Amino acid sequence: MLETSARLLKLLSLLQTHREWSGTELAGRLGVTARTVRRDVERLRELGYQVHATAGAPGYRLGAGGNLPPLLLDDEEAVAVAVGLRTAAQGSVAGIEETSLRALAKLERVLPSRLRRRVNAVQSMTVPMTGRAPAVDPDALAAIAAACRDHESLRFDYCGAGGAVTTRVVEPHRLVATGRRWYLVAFDPGRDDWRLFRVDRVRLRTPNGPRFTPRRPPDTDLAGYASRRIAEAPYRFRGRFTVHAPAAAVAERLSPSAAAVEPLSPASCLLTAGGDSLDEMASWLVSLGVPFEVHEPPELADHLRVLAARLAGAAGGQ
Repeated sequence: MLETSARLLKLLSLLQTHREWSGTELAGRLGVTARTVRRDVERLRELGYQVHATAGAPGYRLGAGGNLPPLLLDDEEAVAVAVGLRTAAQGSVAGIEETSLRALAKLERVLPSRLRRRVNAVQSMTVPMTGRAPAVDPDALAAIAAACRDHESLRFDYCGAGGAVTTRVVEPHRLVATGRRWYLVAFDPGRDDWRLFRVDRVRLRTPNGPRFTPRRPPDTDLAGYASRRIAEAPYRFRGRFTVHAPAAAVAERLSPSAAAVEPLSPASCLLTAGGDSLDEMASWLVSLGVPFEVHEPPELADHLRVLAARLAGAAGGQ
C-alpha cells in the first residue's frame, strides 16, 4: 500500500510538470507497465483529480477540477499559498522568484475558478509599496515561465526604449530577475539572434505560438549575460572603468542591471556601465569608495575635474 501511495504521488507530480505525457513515458519514469499506469490514473480520478486521456496513442494530462483535489491543500491554504507565491514572484522576497514562479504555474493549473477569483481579488485590491521600477504583472510572469518550461513560442507586443511598439514571435528560454526588474532571455527568429526583453514592456498575445526545439543558450551564465546586455543598452553615455578593488566586493555594491563587473586581478576589476548623465555616472563611481580610472567616456574625466574643484572649494569654505 505504501509503495502504491508513493507511486501515485510521483505520478501526480509528473502530471503537474508537463502539459501532456504519453503512457509509455509515464511507465518508463515510474518503472512500471503501461497497464499499471492506467490503473494508477483511475485511482487518481477516484480521488478527485481530473486526469484527461487522449484518443489513439494513450496520453494523459492533468486538468483543473470543480473542487480542489484531495491530498493537496484545502481552500484557505490554497489561497494563502497562491497569494504568497504571487507576492514572492514580484521580487519582494529576494532569491526565490524563479522557484515561486514554478510553484505558481503548477498550483494555478489545477486551482478551481472560485479560488482563482479570490486570489485575483486579494491581488487587485492590494497596493504594493515598491521602488521606482515598473510593476510586472504576475500573471504575465507565470505565463512566460510556463512557455519557457513547455518550449512554446511567445507572441507579444513590445514597447522599446524609444516608445516604438513592435510585434514579436520569440522562443523563450529563461526569466532573469535583477531585483528591480524582470527580463526575458529569448531567441528571436525574425532577427536570427538572442534578445533580452524587459517584461514590464511586454504585452502578451494569445494563444501562444507553436512548440519549438530548445537551442543552446547564448551563455552558460545567463545572469552575467543579461547584466552585460543591460550595461550595453543604448544609454547616452557608455562607461568603462578600472576599479581597484576585488570584483566580488564591487559587484555587491551595484545592481546587476546597473553594471557588468569582470575581474582583472585579485585586487582589480573592469566595470562597464551606461548612464544618461555624467553626474549620474560620477555619483555612483564615487559612492564605491575605492580608487578608479576612467577609460571612457572622455567627457567624464573633464567632468570629474570640475566636480573635484567644486568640492575642494566647498571644503575650503570658498
